[in-house]
Amino acid sequence: MSANIAGGDSTENTTGKDLTILLTGASGGIGQALAHNLAARGHRLLLQGRNQVALKQLCDALPGAHRHLVMPADLLDPQQRAELLRSCRSLSGGVDVLINNAGVARFALLADTDDSAMRSILETNLLVPMALTRDLLPLLQQSTKGAVINIGSAFGHIGHPGFSIYGASKSGLHGFTEALRRELGDSQVKVHYLAPRAVDTSLNTDAVVGLNRALGNRSDSPQRVAQQCLALLEGGRSARRFMGWPERLFIKVNALLPSLVDGALVKKMPVIRRFAEQNHLQGETL
Repeated sequence: MSANIAGGDSTENTTGKDLTILLTGASGGIGQALAHNLAARGHRLLLQGRNQVALKQLCDALPGAHRHLVMPADLLDPQQRAELLRSCRSLSGGVDVLINNAGVARFALLADTDDSAMRSILETNLLVPMALTRDLLPLLQQSTKGAVINIGSAFGHIGHPGFSIYGASKSGLHGFTEALRRELGDSQVKVHYLAPRAVDTSLNTDAVVGLNRALGNRSDSPQRVAQQCLALLEGGRSARRFMGWPERLFIKVNALLPSLVDGALVKKMPVIRRFAEQNHLQGETL
């Protein structure tokens, strides 16, 4: 893996607050929306993903493309992750912000989830963000605008059937973010957490789309998620934000009266089980 400069047209920074931002999972639906929003603000992006061609295409399409860097890496590979970090440390001006956006989701009943799938979900969604944050923290602490943004999920706060492993990974990410925010509370580094509800991306399988439709679950566009992330970045202090209504209400009810949510979701189990089995039969892969 190596950092590659991709060319393109120049765009002036209109904010006067340009930051160097490492964005993981940049070529995914949310990642692309984030990249466009951040680049439009004049920020310099370090675009991480596993597909170098997709990253290059994204970079070329961004405002100020010549300023951004393509940094292909498999974050589950310790050697590639170490090389990514070496590339970040070698940059003039350092790194100001880490956005832990890379993640995987799997809609499956626990009985249909093997060890490999469990390991991939937990490593990608939880262990990698923790390790990246730890290893990049010395650089972030050198910046007067240092920040970490972790992209969580409403399912990290509402245990939803069919998403037990995914929900566990996002719940862990929330706990990590909360503790880190307090650990760094006397430093200049801000720590943010964003929990979207369902998001409309091409990664959703037919079964997931069908489930959301059958249950009446609402979803947000990647652009909406990107706007909320940008609002956190431009805020004055560390913050956490939960997206969607009535999801924000359900999260509060689940925290105070979880038995009510238990009953509501148990009634939906026949529908959830039907779509989960459909997903399994169609051979969903991570």
